Amino acid sequence: MKTDIIQAIENPLQLEALYRKDKVGFKQAFNAIFIEHKENTHLQYWDIRLNYKEEKLSIGSKKEIGFIILLAIIAGLFANISNLPNVNIELFFTRNAAFLIIPFVSAYFIFKQQLLLKTKVIVGILLLLLACYINLLPNNIQSSSITLVYIHLPMLLWSILGYAYLGNEFLSNEKRINFLKFNGDLLIMSVIIFLSCVLFTVITFGLFNLIGIKVENFYIQYIAIWGIGAIPLFATYLIYNNPNLINRITPLIAKIFTPLVFINLFIYLVTLIYLGKYPHNDRNLLLVYNLLLVAVLALIFFSIAEQGTGKGHYFSSLLLFGLSLLTIIINGIALSAISFRIVELGITPNRMAVLGGNILIFINLIIVSFNLLNVIRNKSNSFKVEHSIAKYLPVYAVWAAIVVLIFPILFGWK
Repeated sequence: MKTDIIQAIENPLQLEALYRKDKVGFKQAFNAIFIEHKENTHLQYWDIRLNYKEEKLSIGSKKEIGFIILLAIIAGLFANISNLPNVNIELFFTRNAAFLIIPFVSAYFIFKQQLLLKTKVIVGILLLLLACYINLLPNNIQSSSITLVYIHLPMLLWSILGYAYLGNEFLSNEKRINFLKFNGDLLIMSVIIFLSCVLFTVITFGLFNLIGIKVENFYIQYIAIWGIGAIPLFATYLIYNNPNLINRITPLIAKIFTPLVFINLFIYLVTLIYLGKYPHNDRNLLLVYNLLLVAVLALIFFSIAEQGTGKGHYFSSLLLFGLSLLTIIINGIALSAISFRIVELGITPNRMAVLGGNILIFINLIIVSFNLLNVIRNKSNSFKVEHSIAKYLPVYAVWAAIVVLIFPILFGWK
């Protein structure tokens, strides 16, 4: 093999053929030869190819690790307020679940990035004011406007998290795109850590059950509760320090599910039209449609993020465009249903919230579809699709703020 490699040094095609014939033998012979031929540029390339070492998992500085642990402890102590006497556990988590995660992840971004003092102050004040606001609301389970606050507050807090992530580059679309990609990676990493914790919990329960001790209630109430804030925190920490750790998994999952969702929606639409069962009187189904729109936008964003060129790129763009058209048609049905309910039954906080959110996502999807069409016609590139989603993010933030802060007053806390 050594002789063959030396004879083929100036013939890249022959070197490739030798490598494919016996990869292990080629590497062993090459490493012996390269010591005496380090000046050869062809062999320098092969040395990088054969002996490239992947970067080790970065764990950050001791200061950063200490800060993450401190944040996790504070988040855990906050979650344990629910265990205090006379605290309504259900009400506490309904109002504060998002506050167990988002403020601490925001604090981590503020710690990691060189943000202006103004940005730090704005994030801190907004989080503090919203925490006071949500916990001072009347405890009225019959109030639709207050229920809508509970539903939309996480979206508003997510917008503040985005502001902390963007920092000094608040107007940068590239940074907004990175933020959206980070959210996909965070979700996957959090699920992986969560499932690992579930496995550990099951083993713990099993071990103690073997000796006749039931630890389930105590474990969940006083130990597992610490994971609510800790899991997304440590997931953020791992992703931020190792950006290539799982950044290809999210687009891969999106590409796998895109054709499945397309087929599912096509069959659903045909069935819907054939049976004529339109959801004019089903409020829950209208909410499902809104979630569908968000899911399709996410699929389009993460699928388009890793597209290449050629026929595969064209087919993928065509599939995404078809998916967006199907969703637009279904959304049109949802809009007619919402309008029907408002005309027949009048305006309520729930109907206004569903209608407003639906229209906003509908407009965003139309813009995305137009950009996908331009990609198919080779009049634009996939970056335009990403940017059309990133530019629209402040619109969702404003809508969430309106529902959280204005709807209760507008509808008299009903």
